[in-house]
Parts: sequence; C-alpha cells; structure tokens
Amino acid sequence: MTTAPATSETPRRPSRSSSGSTLGRYILIRALLIIPTVFILVTLVFVLMRTTGDPITAALGGRLSAEQLQERIHEAGFDRPVIVQYIEYIGQIFTGNFGTTISDNRPVTEVLLTYGTATFELVFYSLIVAFVIGIPFGLLAAYHRDKGQDASLRVFAILCYATPVFFSGLLLKLIFAVWLKVLPVSGRASTGATIEMETLPNNTGFYTIDAIMTGNPAVLGDVLAHAVLPSIALGLLTAGVFLRLVRTNVIGTLSTDYVDAARSRGVSEYRLVRKHAYRPALIPIITVMGLQIALLLGGAVLTETTFEWKGLGFQLTEYLQARDFVAVQGIVVLLAVIVAITNFIVDIIAALIDPRVRY
Repeated sequence: MTTAPATSETPRRPSRSSSGSTLGRYILIRALLIIPTVFILVTLVFVLMRTTGDPITAALGGRLSAEQLQERIHEAGFDRPVIVQYIEYIGQIFTGNFGTTISDNRPVTEVLLTYGTATFELVFYSLIVAFVIGIPFGLLAAYHRDKGQDASLRVFAILCYATPVFFSGLLLKLIFAVWLKVLPVSGRASTGATIEMETLPNNTGFYTIDAIMTGNPAVLGDVLAHAVLPSIALGLLTAGVFLRLVRTNVIGTLSTDYVDAARSRGVSEYRLVRKHAYRPALIPIITVMGLQIALLLGGAVLTETTFEWKGLGFQLTEYLQARDFVAVQGIVVLLAVIVAITNFIVDIIAALIDPRVRY
C-alpha cells in the first residue's frame, strides 16, 4: 500500500497589495490620532490658563483702574462664561487665529512666525550634535563592552541627560566664551551680521539660510559660531539617550544567530559592529525621535534663556514674566502641535523601515 507523501504548507508571504493596504491603514490611523491628541492638549492648556483667572487681570492688574480693567475685560470677551470662551477659542485655532498678545498687542501668529524659526534652527543643530555624539559613542561603548571605555561612556551618557541644560550652558559659556574667548557668549548673531541679513529683500528668518543668501562667508561664520554653544548644551541632553540606546541594541544584535555565524567565519568584531549591528541599532532611535523632539523643545526654553537666543522659548519666559497668558497659550499650543506632527512622521518612517511596526 502506498501512502501519499507528506506535504508541508509553507507560510505565504503577504502580497504587495496587502502590505500596501496595511501601511495605508496604519498611516490613516496615525493621522486620525493627531486630532484627539491636539484637541486634548489644547483643552488642557486652556483650562490651566483659566485657573488663574482672566488673562487681562493677570497681565494688567494693578496697572489700570478698576473701570479701565473691567472695560478691557469686556472688550476681550473674558467676562463671558468659560464654556463660551472655550468654544470660540477652538474655532479660532482651526482658522489659524491664536488671538492677540496683551503685553505688546501683537497677533500671536506673528510672534510664532517671527520667533519659531530661531527655535527650529536650535533644535535642528541640537539633533545634529546628538547624532554626532550619541551614535559613534554608542557603537564604541558596545565594541568595548564591560571594559573601561564602556564604563566611562555610560557615565558620560548619564551626565548628559541628568545635567540641567541651564547648568551645562553656563559651564560652556564660562569655558569657551569667558576663559578661552573663542566663541560668542550669547545671541544668534552679531549686530553687524544681523543688520546685513535683515536688509535682504526676502529674508527667511532662518539665520543660516539668510547668511548664505548674503554671499558673505564672514556672516555665515558668525551665525554658525553663535549656534555652537547652545546647540551643544541642548544636544548633549539627547546625545546621552542615543548613546545608551545604540549601545544596548548593538549588544543585543551582536548576540543574534547570524552574527554568531559571521563571527565563526572569522569576521572581526569591529566589522561586525560596523556592518551588521549598526543599522538595526538605529531603528529604536527613530522610534523615540518624537519623544526626543518634545524633550528638545522643552529644553529649548532654558537654553534660549541662558544664551539669549531669541526664539519661542525665550519669548515664552518673557510672556510668563509679563503674565501674558494669551501669548503663552498660543506658544504652548503650537509646540504641542509640532510634537504631535513629529510623532506622526516618526511613526511613518519607523513603519517604512521596520514592517513589523505596522502589524
């Protein structure tokens, strides 16, 4: 009697169409999640700002008479029920209207556009510093696992994200601006360079771009020199996180079967780290990038204040001191929207790099 040969069903790979539909569904869900996230953040900011009373009294109380104060409150509509103010505020945000500042009577959108470019530049440079320091040092720590270099780098990583930004900023200013006198102590550019960039017919507000547009290498060098210390102070905060992530994931990759097989064929440990363990170690960094952007934006407040870098963080402290809660509310809402959108972009990039994320 003959028996039918045993057959084994091999698992089928997902077709390209099903993979594409899965990615599309993942992107759609992540995009829809932005709406409730921003809505909740806007609501929290509004409620917290209103717990101290109306913004007019908070900003101008004691500087105006009772009649003048009441008149300003009525003109601004802050004597209406809070729920009515909230509904109107939500409607204004969806139309791009964040109100008018109380202390200097400027549209909040103008403040956001004027100073947002400075904060964007600072965060961009800080991310470069974080990548340049965190990734190579993380690979080096993994390569020298449990040795003196590894221990030193782990201590360095702890110091990076445990040291307050304002303290590291003051320390950098003391060393490089006061003692060594090799870098500027504060500001985004010198007075001469700022005037030359502001005379451009189509200046962007991004000093690096504007400096390039002037065609003057001295202006570009001045802008970059002013960006060094604040970028390092803020970038070290994230560099420590990247260092630990890269180290941990490279060590995990080096213990996998395919790396053991390569090692048995005589591949050097340095080549294993550089060729086989490097790219998989970057995926966790990409997945936490959104959280790090939020961390950098929070750290930008202290960094900009320390270095008088006139961005949103610097203006936020100015408006807080003036108790201008309308301006504070607009800046915080914008930062919340930036964090939500950044997390969305990071999720998409992670799904494209690692298909397991989308399932």
